[in-house]
Amino acid sequence: MTPGHTAPERHYCYSEALFVNHNSKRKSYFIVGGAMTVSIKEIARICGVSIGTVDRALNNRPGISPKTKEKILKVAKEKNYRPDYRAQSLVKGKTKTIGVVLFDLKNRSFALLMNAIESELRRTGYSLHLTLTDKDKKKEIESIKYLIDRKVDGIILFSVNQGKEFNTFLNSINIPIVTIFNHVSDQWHHIGVQERKAMQDAVKHTISKGYKRFVFICPPLSLLGKVNIYTQHERLKGFQDGLKEFNMLDQCIIIKEKDYLKKVAEGNFVGKEKTAILCTCDAHALEVMRFFKDQKVNIPGEIGIMGFDNIDVLRYVEPKLTTVEYPINEIGIRAVESLVCKLEKGTFPSVPLLDYKIIPGESI
Repeated sequence: MTPGHTAPERHYCYSEALFVNHNSKRKSYFIVGGAMTVSIKEIARICGVSIGTVDRALNNRPGISPKTKEKILKVAKEKNYRPDYRAQSLVKGKTKTIGVVLFDLKNRSFALLMNAIESELRRTGYSLHLTLTDKDKKKEIESIKYLIDRKVDGIILFSVNQGKEFNTFLNSINIPIVTIFNHVSDQWHHIGVQERKAMQDAVKHTISKGYKRFVFICPPLSLLGKVNIYTQHERLKGFQDGLKEFNMLDQCIIIKEKDYLKKVAEGNFVGKEKTAILCTCDAHALEVMRFFKDQKVNIPGEIGIMGFDNIDVLRYVEPKLTTVEYPINEIGIRAVESLVCKLEKGTFPSVPLLDYKIIPGESI
């Protein structure tokens, strides 16, 4: 401190929180530095009402008149009231946090999904605890255990595990779980999309454009039977359904290899019957498009390409990629809504498989 100067006044407020322990009540206080804050008890004193009435107003519960509620909310705002979640978690046995188990954030769709989940959690008063598994079954189990140790109230799970043993493990956790994308079993509330029908319609779209040969690119299929790839397997079924409908199943090639571009190069698809390449994600479709551009192949004159997801970066791509719009934001929102409904009302809402939309472009 500079000699001759006094330190600026700093205000603190002691906010009272109630902890319950074996039928006895022990009062504990916490300090919030900087701006002044106020406790529910103090708001009740100022407004001349009970603590329970203040609680109903702050948490938008019934049993309070509009006039009293307005008065309480005004005082809370003026006094800079902020809830003490640590105290609430000890009293109510809830932390107001939701765990998310996801593959990674490399895929642009996953980043968009997490943005939707975080925004909806914040809107409903919950916070997020994210774990990433890199599509590793053991890491997924470790991630779930990590979240349980941190007392999350529920979990949104994009799983690579499946089977009886995994179901038994999830049952042992004893907290609400919502699975997204990959279906684990009918035992768990699931938020998903009409994957099979979406890819079937994608095939129909390409056939309507005059294509005679079809290439299906889906590297995760190399893991079929080893890990949970439910969504990718459903898209394969839809691809086959679409071709069967037109008796064209013998006119397709399925590429499962991780180095799918090498297989595309070996396929020598240009110059033969009009060929469409359908990919199970936009990222793969963009790599295929770049490959053919480097080869000076005209798209769609010599080869057609279709993606799946409709990620936001497609607006910068030429030619415009034909794709399937995946309701990624709605998946995140519905997952949060379902979990919060279960936590606060005791039941999961009924959520049908979500819809999709073919987005016509210039690549087919």
